[in-house]
Amino acid sequence: MDSGSVAHLREVLAATGWVERTRELGRALRTTRSPGGLLLVGTPDDEPWHLTAHLTDEARLSGLPQLAPTLVRWSPPPGAPAHLRVGLERIERTARGETLFVVAGQQAPVPLLERVDDARRVGATILALEGGDAELAGLAHDAIAVPAHAPLSFDGAQHLVSAAAGEIPQRPGLRERLARLLDKVSGPQVTD
Repeated sequence: MDSGSVAHLREVLAATGWVERTRELGRALRTTRSPGGLLLVGTPDDEPWHLTAHLTDEARLSGLPQLAPTLVRWSPPPGAPAHLRVGLERIERTARGETLFVVAGQQAPVPLLERVDDARRVGATILALEGGDAELAGLAHDAIAVPAHAPLSFDGAQHLVSAAAGEIPQRPGLRERLARLLDKVSGPQVTD
């Protein structure tokens, strides 16, 4: 999904609250302190490759190297390149200041929940994008549940979160601040 499609999706969902929630989770991803400290893990049947690629792009485009995630895999092949060989044991070495982002559209398996709990106990920030998993949501410091009946797909939510993570907040310019001040002082305009 390109930036134009993300903008269109935001426009369609503007009145639903989904844009604000995904922006909050995206901003939470930015609190990771160091490059390599954002760990991204999915379930054994659904590794978040697509989200990993988008966050890597957002890190490069926004100049925020801490957004480039480390993809944690369930069964990495031994001959894979180093960045694709990171296994679950990396979660066991999670430290304070790092972020573990769990992306699970289905129920998270017990071994993952145990590792998430251990990472939380050592001081890692736990974030989750999940499909209605109460246990995972309970372990997370911040989580978004994307139920089957949501107005956007699980994939769409991933796109909104990654785009929000890379957004550089713009401070309003002088004209915008003055316009807001004038609106407050003069009150709303009523047209007949």
